[in-house]
Amino acid sequence: MIEQHFLDDGLLQLRKLKELADKALAQIDHDAMFAVLDDEANSIAVIMKHMAGNMRSRWTDFLTTDGEKPDRERDQEFVIDGTNSRAQILATWEDGWSCLFAAISALTPNDLGKKVQIRGQGHTVVEAINRQLIHYAEHVGQIVLLAKHYAGPNWQSLSIPRGKSKEYLRSR
Repeated sequence: MIEQHFLDDGLLQLRKLKELADKALAQIDHDAMFAVLDDEANSIAVIMKHMAGNMRSRWTDFLTTDGEKPDRERDQEFVIDGTNSRAQILATWEDGWSCLFAAISALTPNDLGKKVQIRGQGHTVVEAINRQLIHYAEHVGQIVLLAKHYAGPNWQSLSIPRGKSKEYLRSR
């Protein structure tokens, strides 16, 4: 059934995004996680804090409440202060992903055509999942790019390393 395949694959792709980000995070230290390229840039920690806040808001009571929860303080997601340690950011990150995975895992094919609200705008469940998948992919790409930048020559490729495509294909 295509509907179940959509749910299963959506969950799989989101798990792959988290795994990609986690592998990038494992290659940087505390300072790199909080570093910014310039005054207008977001640190990896800020991106993670924002994603976690978004996930908690979007996926809590997904089918029954607006995805922009009244208690979400989105602007605070872009502020790092003394309460934001690496451990705290990682815990918030894990909590956000857990909320997302639980919500999508609970969906059934019959839910896909239902309407949900995000900031007062109606979306089908399919549209809402795709919207968030794109949003999270954008931010995971930012995390990977920044982690690669900060890791420098110590970076371990998360896919096929440069110059190794033929070797990879031969090994398959």
